[in-house]
Amino acid sequence: MAKLLIMVGLAILIVGLLLQFAPGLLKWFGHFPGDFRFEGEHTRIYIPLTSMIVISLVLTLIVNLWR
Repeated sequence: MAKLLIMVGLAILIVGLLLQFAPGLLKWFGHFPGDFRFEGEHTRIYIPLTSMIVISLVLTLIVNLWR
């Protein structure tokens, strides 16, 4: 359990550093067909459906290769 928490913490740290120092690397996130944006006069609703599916597939592939 401790190793898992350390790995998750390091992953969050790496993503945070990427967002801070290289924000252009994640510009693709949320711009796939199937990512829904609804904008009203006072409301914005954003549902990154396709982006989440892509991230899930990539993480599943990484975990299965790691095992």
